[in-house]
Amino acid sequence: MKRFQELFLAWRFCLREMRSGLKGFYIFLCLIALGVAAIGGVDGVSKNISNEIKNQGQVILAADIRFSHTQREANEKELSFFKAQGKVSENILMRSMARRVDTNDGTLVEIKAVDSFYPLYGKLKTAPQATNDELFGKDERRSGGFGVAIQKLLLDRLQLHIGEKIRIGDQDFTIRAVVEDEPDLLSEGFQLGPRVFMSIDALRETGLIVPGSLHNFVYRIKLDNPSDSSLENLRNNQEKDYSENGWAIRSRVDAAPVLQKNIERFTSFLTLIGLTALVVGGVGIANSVSAYMDKKRKVIAIFKALGARSRFIEEIYFSQIMLIALIGIVIGLVFAAIIPFVASFVISHYLPFFGHAHFSPTSLILAVIFALLTVSAFAILPLSRARFISVTTLLRPFDISTVKKSDKSAQLISAILLLVTAILAIATASDKKLAFIFIIAVIIVFLVLRAISSSIIFVARKCAHVHSTILRVAIANIYRPQSITPSVVLALGLGLTLLVTLSTIDSNLRSELSGSVPEKAPDFFFMDILKSDADDFSNFLHHQDPSGSFKIMPTLRARITKINGEPVKNRKIKEESEWVLRGDRNITYSAAMPENTVLSEGQWWKNDRSDAIEVSVSKREANGLFLKLGDTITVNVSGREITARITSFRDVDWDSFNMNFVMIFSPQALQAAPHVYLATFKEGKNHTINEAGLMRDIANRFPSITVVPVHQVLDDARKIVDEIGIAIRASSAIAILAAILVLVGTLSSTNRSRIHDAVVLKTLGATRKMLLKAYLAEYTILGLATAVFAFVAGTIAGSMIGHYKMEITNTHFFFGSGVMVVLVALILTIGFGLIGTWHILSEKPSRFLKEL
Repeated sequence: MKRFQELFLAWRFCLREMRSGLKGFYIFLCLIALGVAAIGGVDGVSKNISNEIKNQGQVILAADIRFSHTQREANEKELSFFKAQGKVSENILMRSMARRVDTNDGTLVEIKAVDSFYPLYGKLKTAPQATNDELFGKDERRSGGFGVAIQKLLLDRLQLHIGEKIRIGDQDFTIRAVVEDEPDLLSEGFQLGPRVFMSIDALRETGLIVPGSLHNFVYRIKLDNPSDSSLENLRNNQEKDYSENGWAIRSRVDAAPVLQKNIERFTSFLTLIGLTALVVGGVGIANSVSAYMDKKRKVIAIFKALGARSRFIEEIYFSQIMLIALIGIVIGLVFAAIIPFVASFVISHYLPFFGHAHFSPTSLILAVIFALLTVSAFAILPLSRARFISVTTLLRPFDISTVKKSDKSAQLISAILLLVTAILAIATASDKKLAFIFIIAVIIVFLVLRAISSSIIFVARKCAHVHSTILRVAIANIYRPQSITPSVVLALGLGLTLLVTLSTIDSNLRSELSGSVPEKAPDFFFMDILKSDADDFSNFLHHQDPSGSFKIMPTLRARITKINGEPVKNRKIKEESEWVLRGDRNITYSAAMPENTVLSEGQWWKNDRSDAIEVSVSKREANGLFLKLGDTITVNVSGREITARITSFRDVDWDSFNMNFVMIFSPQALQAAPHVYLATFKEGKNHTINEAGLMRDIANRFPSITVVPVHQVLDDARKIVDEIGIAIRASSAIAILAAILVLVGTLSSTNRSRIHDAVVLKTLGATRKMLLKAYLAEYTILGLATAVFAFVAGTIAGSMIGHYKMEITNTHFFFGSGVMVVLVALILTIGFGLIGTWHILSEKPSRFLKEL
C-alpha cells in the first residue's frame, strides 16, 4: 500500500512538472514521431500489399488453381480431371520474335496464346476494348488472318500502329488493340520482352511449336466449389502425383510467391532502417533527457533537501519522459496510419490489382513497442545519474561538470531493453538472417563510433597547447566536459555510414551492369535453334564475323522432383537456392567437358558408352541443396523421369551472361529426347555487326530462331536498379534526418555550457569574430573526422555485402561517394552548428556575470 502511495505521489508531481509545457522536448518528440512513422508506416504498407495479394489471389492468378508443364500438353486423363473440377482455360506461353512485315525489323516478344474463356477472373483490358474472339479470331471479311493485342512498348519499338501487321513465325497478324492491363501479369514472372496476345489456334499455325521448342502449357481452373478447404484438399491430394509428372501447381493462396517474398524482404530492410533511425534518435533522446535533468537541478535539489529518495525522483522524471514520449508516439502513429493510404496511389501504378489501403493495427502496435523500448533504454541512464549528484552541486548555477557515474542496475536494465528490441526486430522480420546481420553491423558500428569519439577527445587533449588561440578554443571545445563530440560522432556517423553503404552497393551494381558484365557477356543469345538448322546457323554466323566467338549447346527444360529418392518438397534447403526447385530449369548434355568449365570437385565422365547416367552440378547451388558427390537427382523431362548420379561439381560464373547450366548430364539419357539448341555469339574485337541487319537476315533464313540482344536485357536491368536505388536512397534519408535532429538537439542541450564559455572568453577580450572562427574550426574537425570514418566503414560494409551477399564479382571504392559524404557531413555539422550557436555570440556578459 505504501509503495502504491509513493507511485501515486510521483505521478502527481510528474503532472505538475508538465505544467511548464514541452519546451526543450521538441527534438525529442520529432525523433520519436519519425521512428514510429517509419516503422509503422512501412509495416502497414507491407501488410496492405500482402493482404491484397491474398484477397486478389484469384485475379492475380486468373484462376483458383493453375497447372503448368513445359513442352507437354495435358493428356486425355489429365484434361478430364481438370474439367471435372470446374471451368478450364488453356494458355500457351513462349518467347519468339515479332517482325515488321515490310522491313523484317524485329524484337523479342513474350507470346501468350489464350482461349475464349481467358481470364477466368479479372479482365483483360485493351484499347479498344473487345472480346477475345473479336481480338484474336480470323477476320473472314477481309484478309482472313488472325489478330493480336500487344503492349504499347512493342508498338514503340517497331514503330507500328493499330491496324498494321506484324509477322510472328510463319504467320502475319493484324494488330487490333493495345493491352492496357493483364490481370495475371504478376503471376507469370520476369518478362524479357513485351507481351503479345493471340489465340491458341493462331499460335499453332505459326510453326513455332515444334518438338523441343521452349513453351509452357498452362491450365487455369475456376473451381465449382471455390472454398479454401476444397482448394487445399485438391492441392494436397494431387500435388504428389502431378509434381512427379513434371507439373507445376500454384493456387490463389500463393499466386505471386516471388513478388510476395521480394516485398517481405524490402519491408524488412526498410523496417530495419526505421529502427536504425530510432536508435540514432536514442542518442538524441539521451541528450534531451540529460539537458532536461540539468535544467531541473534546483527542483531535484529541493526534493533531496526535503528527504526524497533518489528512486522517487527517478520515478517522477521517468514518468514525465514516458508521458512526453507518448505524445511523440501519438504524432508518429497519425503519420504511420496515413502513410499506407498515401502510398496506395503510388503502388497502384506498379501493382494494378492493388485496391484501397486498409488500417493495420498490428503495424501501429509494433511501432509503439519499438518506440517505448528505445525511449526506456536510452532515458534510464541519464535519469539514474541524478542520484550521484549532491545537493550542493545541484545548486551551483554554472557547474558544467558531467557526472560520469551511473547506476549498474540502470546499465543492466538499459542493456536488457536494447537486447529485447534487437530480438523483437529479428523475430518480426521476414528475412531473419538479414535482420540479424543488420543489427550486428549496427552494434559494431555503434561501438566503433564510441571508440572513435573517445580517440578524437584523446587526441584533442594531447593537442591542447597549439599556438593558435582560435584552434586552442576549438580543440578545448572538443574534449571539454559535456562536449558535443560523442553525440555528433555517434548520430551523424551512423547515419552517414548507412548512406555510404547503400550508395556503395548501388554504385557497384551499376558498375557491374555497365562494366564487367558487358565485357564478359556475349552480344547475342539465340534460342529455339532446331537440330536441322544448327549447322547452317553456325556457318551463317561464322560468315558474318569469322573472328567472332560462337558457342552452341543442346538445351531441354526439366524440373527436379527428387533428391536421393525423396521428394524435394520435404528437403531442407538454403533460401538462396530455392529458385532451383521453384520451376523448370534449362539443362543440357555433353560427352566432353565444355570449354571454360572449371571442376571444383569430382571428375568428368568418360565417353565409354556406359548406361549409368551421370550429372555435373553447379557448386554454389549444390551447397544450397546440401548435395554431395554420389547423391542422386531425379528430373522430369517432358513427362519422363530420369535419375542421375552426381559425379562432379562446377564453379559457375552466373554474372558472365554466358550459357550457364545448373546441371549438365551425360548424353546417353537425353540426346534422343526432342530438344532445341541454345547459342551465344560475341563479336570479334575488330568487327562490328549491324544488329538490325543481322536480325533481318536471321528472320529471312531462320524464322523460328529467337534473337535476344544482350544490351537490351542489360538496359532493362539498369532501369530496375535505378528505380531500386532511388527507393533505397530515399529510405536511408530517414536515418540522415534522425541524425540532423540529434545534431540540432545536441547543440541545444549544450547551450548553457557554451554560454558560460562565451561569457568568460568575452570578458577576457575575445571578439565575436574570434568565437565564430573557433566554432567553425570545431565543427569542421568533427565533420571531417566523422565523414572519414563513415566513408571507410560504409565502403567496406557495402563492398562486403555486394561481394558476399549480392555476388558482385568486382567491387570498387567510389571516391565520389567519399566526396559526397564529406560535403554532407561538413554542411550538416558546420551549418547546423553555426545556426545553433549564433545567438550565443550576441549574448551580453553582464547578464550572466551577475549569477557568478
